Amino acid sequence: MNDVAEHKGACHCGAVAFIVTLPNGIEAPYRCNCSLCDKKGAIASAVHLKNLKIIKGEEHLALYQFNTKVAKHYFCSICGIYTHHQRRSNPNQFSFNVACLEGINSSDIECVGFIDGVNHSMDR
Repeated sequence: MNDVAEHKGACHCGAVAFIVTLPNGIEAPYRCNCSLCDKKGAIASAVHLKNLKIIKGEEHLALYQFNTKVAKHYFCSICGIYTHHQRRSNPNQFSFNVACLEGINSSDIECVGFIDGVNHSMDR
């Protein structure tokens, strides 16, 4: 992690760790109201696929897909924490769980946007 734009993240138990490149910091953090996101309650932010790298514990990542099975939601199979997902609305992006980043208290995140996953544009 030589670049100050790189931030380390991990699940609760530390079995899964990742590096996310955020040259402009956390951009456009959001919550979604789809049936899964509403239950997990995470604040997410999106980056291009190349900007999120799993550096530890890929074998501990579990995949969950539902409905159209386009989005790929990943979570730690040990502690159950959602770490990231490949987006349905833009498969060239990962969204990551902001609370997984080291040194981030998600309750301090301001200006959280909203994605209406219940009325997703790809369902029309």
